[in-house]
Amino acid sequence: MRFRPCIDLHGGKVKQIVGGTLSDAQPGATLTNFESAKPPSYYADLYWRDGLEGGHVIMLGPGNDDGARDALGIHPGSLQVGGGMTPRNAAAWLDAGAAKLIVTSYLFVDNDFSFERLAEMGRAVGRDRLVVDLSCRRRGDDYVVACNRWQALTHLVLGPAILGRLADACSELLVHAVDVEGRQAGVDEALIGRLASWTALPTTYAGGVRSLDDVLLVGRLGQGRLDVTVGSALDLFGGRGIAYRDLVELDRRARTGHA
Repeated sequence: MRFRPCIDLHGGKVKQIVGGTLSDAQPGATLTNFESAKPPSYYADLYWRDGLEGGHVIMLGPGNDDGARDALGIHPGSLQVGGGMTPRNAAAWLDAGAAKLIVTSYLFVDNDFSFERLAEMGRAVGRDRLVVDLSCRRRGDDYVVACNRWQALTHLVLGPAILGRLADACSELLVHAVDVEGRQAGVDEALIGRLASWTALPTTYAGGVRSLDDVLLVGRLGQGRLDVTVGSALDLFGGRGIAYRDLVELDRRARTGHA
């Protein structure tokens, strides 16, 4: 299990947000756990110097393009980027320094998943540089993918069939458990177990991590097949649950085979 660092951008700033509170209709309802005075490039440089790989820059809404370019440009090819990716802007973001593009909302038409659009993204980027975001909410016993900054539920229910089809079309998956994202109340154990059983691709889990024990739990329940990202609980983002340096050391041990 690797630690995948993050740079979440909202309103042009590096922030940690309670994911389920993002709202266009009620902007004041968005709950922010942390807002940094440092530029995105500060975090990108830190991750690069600490040998962390496969981190992601996520643009949560408009006004974040400059911040994303700031992060991607300092060490080109070291970070992925997501938020509004389409075949039309794909080349520009790769030129800006993105290692891979993370796509969600473009893949849905009237909340139905479009394999035609997935193929278009594949042609624009190439399978090896395409990451599909399947961030989801729990509805009954199912996990339903959410798009448009997690504001809209789609008709796509996670399961082995869809993950199997995606294995031929992209190189990685990113899955936020939206119901617990940013709440530091514990990870979604059921989702982690299902992802470990279903995925044939490198998959990063995010959501609810509050302590190093939770990180290790993702490793156990994920059977070593899932990577993890940590946000609000991290001391780097004002949290008290996890020391960034502990995750750097965990990642180093995984990278060198001493985990």
